[in-house]
Formats: sequence, C-alpha cells, structure tokens
Amino acid sequence: MPATTALPACSVLLLCGGRGQRMGGRDKGLIEWQGRPLIAWLHDLVRPLSDDLIISCNRNSERYKPFADRLIADDDEHYPGPLAGIRAGLQAARHDYLLVLPCDTPLLDRALLEALLGKAGSQPVMVRQGDFWEPLFSLIPKALGSTLEEAWLAGERSPQRWLCQHDPIAVVCPPNDPRLANLNTPELLAQVSE
Repeated sequence: MPATTALPACSVLLLCGGRGQRMGGRDKGLIEWQGRPLIAWLHDLVRPLSDDLIISCNRNSERYKPFADRLIADDDEHYPGPLAGIRAGLQAARHDYLLVLPCDTPLLDRALLEALLGKAGSQPVMVRQGDFWEPLFSLIPKALGSTLEEAWLAGERSPQRWLCQHDPIAVVCPPNDPRLANLNTPELLAQVSE
C-alpha cells in the first residue's frame, strides 16, 4: 500500500465578493444549483481540508456566515476585483498557505485540491490549462502577503500578473476541464443542471 503524503495545513478562501454582473447583479455564491446555493457545494468540498475557512463577501454576510469560520470584505466598497479578496484573505489567514477558489465552481473535486496542496512550498501553485494560468485556483504562501501589499499600493489589480511575478508552479489541467467550469451565467447554470 503506497504511503500517503500528509497535506499541509492551509486556510481556505472562497471568493464571493464580486458584483455578479453576468448574473444580473445577483450574488453568485447564493444562487441555487441543484437545490442548494453554489457556496454550499464549495463548503462541503473544502471543509475537511481546513479549520480556517474564510469567505470573502461584500454583501449578504448573514447568509454566508453558516458556511465559514470567518467572513472578510474588501476595504473598498467599489468592488475592486478578486485581488482585493486575496489581499484580505492573506492578511486574515491563520495558516502558512491560503487555498484560493471561486464560489461558482461546484464541479471542483478533491483530487484537484490535493494536487494544489501537494506542491506547497515557497512559490505559489496555480492551475494552468494549456497556456492559460487560472489564478483563482491557487495555493499562495502567506509569506507573499507583503509583496502583494506592495503591488497593491503600486496599483496592481490582476491576480495573474501578481502571481506570475513569483514563478508559480503549475498544476496542469486539460483544456475545458469540467471541474473548472465557472457557472457564472444563467445559461451555464441551466446547461449543467440538465
């Protein structure tokens, strides 16, 4: 029987702080899919991985509270994007690594999360599909928080650009990997429900 490698302790950040523009302004994490809010699917997947489950949300905090150990919000009310949530998540994280995931990907599986965690080290770990990095599926060392703060103050708002400055390690997924499907429009939600 092969020895199983222990996964590193991590904090988990579920990003739910966007405007939901493609959903007509609805809060994506709370949209129902197969009878449950999208956030519930992610919560069930990541809960066994961490005792520090953080949700980044800028509204509906009372509805998100049952799915998290802690809630955080951007320090800017104008929805500055996912890097703001990552920045707040790194500041709040209690463990040495922060596993970052979007709230609208209920088809993610444990194997992909273990692949990210299994490459933990001093560099960020990020999913890559072909030539495309997927920064919202990443494992970030908390030690990089100070570099993010510097980049943020210098005007950086792209998670991909910031992470790529730190020589990320790739977890390669095939193009159109269904696990990474963002169900972020009514049409996609309906298609995957069929």
